[in-house]
Amino acid sequence: MLSRAFLFLLASTPALLNADTPEQAVEKAHTELWRRFVDEHNLILDYVGLKGEIVRPTPEDCREMKPSALSWGVPNEDGPMFNGLYLDAACNRWTITQKDEDRAKARRLIDGLIKVSTIGKTPGFIARGIATDGKTTYSMGSNDQTTPWLYGIWRYVKDGVAKDEAEKKDLVARFMEQVTILEKNSWKMPTDGPPSPYRGDFLKPGWEGAPRILFVTKAMHHLTGDAKWQQLYVDKANEKTGNAQRPRIEICRTGMVFDPGQGPRHSWTGSEGVICLRALWEMETDPAWKAAYAEGLHHSAELSAKSLSLIENFDVNGTEVFNVDWRVMNEAWKPQHSELDAVRVAEAGLRVQSKASPRLHIEKDYLREPCFAAWVVTLCPDREYVASQRAAIEKVITHYDVSRVYLSQFFPIESAWWRMQLLER
Repeated sequence: MLSRAFLFLLASTPALLNADTPEQAVEKAHTELWRRFVDEHNLILDYVGLKGEIVRPTPEDCREMKPSALSWGVPNEDGPMFNGLYLDAACNRWTITQKDEDRAKARRLIDGLIKVSTIGKTPGFIARGIATDGKTTYSMGSNDQTTPWLYGIWRYVKDGVAKDEAEKKDLVARFMEQVTILEKNSWKMPTDGPPSPYRGDFLKPGWEGAPRILFVTKAMHHLTGDAKWQQLYVDKANEKTGNAQRPRIEICRTGMVFDPGQGPRHSWTGSEGVICLRALWEMETDPAWKAAYAEGLHHSAELSAKSLSLIENFDVNGTEVFNVDWRVMNEAWKPQHSELDAVRVAEAGLRVQSKASPRLHIEKDYLREPCFAAWVVTLCPDREYVASQRAAIEKVITHYDVSRVYLSQFFPIESAWWRMQLLER
């Protein structure tokens, strides 16, 4: 006979009785993302209200650089970044299911990437998001937008998701054009106007640059067979950079380190280097270099695994305010005449937004970080190590009620799930 205490516990914790399996939680996340966060331009939004409410910037906002030329904090700030990263999940999902509907969704993400690469007037410019008129955008992109743009297209082509040879050739041509333009610009990301001609650089020393420049050069050889790109890849891998004068291949062997000044746990931006390592590991045929990338992936997974337990700080029943009206940030607005001006104004605006929206930083710290961390762990090719973290990853996958969150950045739980399915195969 059950005790009264046990019966009371069951009655008071209905979540225990109705807990989703990881697979069910992943399907709910998939449904919610496509229901609420993929916009009419086939771009993933950063955040919306629980009913899909969005305050989309106007053309005037973009031209006046409000809240900043970088558009940090607006709901469509990271379209190419999130589309490109999520294509890892979308392609792996299709690889396993072979369903037409899954291929169609992956293609929609590609369409979004094409849109942001063609909407500006400057060759090589990747727009972050699109204003209310459907054609205006903020002037500044970044290496954090361009890297996933390239990875998403490479992943789609490499995994054979393209439905025919014509589609594949078109996407390879777009990839080649983008990389060729970046090379001509000394590997800097062009903007589409003031306050700066560039934002982001693939030749930055350390973790921020090393995996990216090696990925794009190796991918160009992988897609074209042109020996020029293989030689450039080898040269860049052996080239010593930074104050420590370390070869890039050794920086990659060390694996992910978090961006200085960005807080103790920052898997979401760090993941961009990890996807480059993963792609390099898949493309590399030299055993020594392949082992270096595998080591970097393992170190990255170990670092991110430390973030998985952060779910314990996330109350799924929390009622903190999330203000979807980003225009509160205009309180910190100032004219911007340089990239540094734009960064300072953007950072000041984010501080204002954080005060006006307490739920925002809770979801960033305790939803975005663990979800991205789970995915980074599963990018490691060491099957035994990933298996050792599976229980913790599944806790992340099942922890959230995605219908009650405002950020879209739960999507990496899909990526983690499909990666684990592939490893089991």
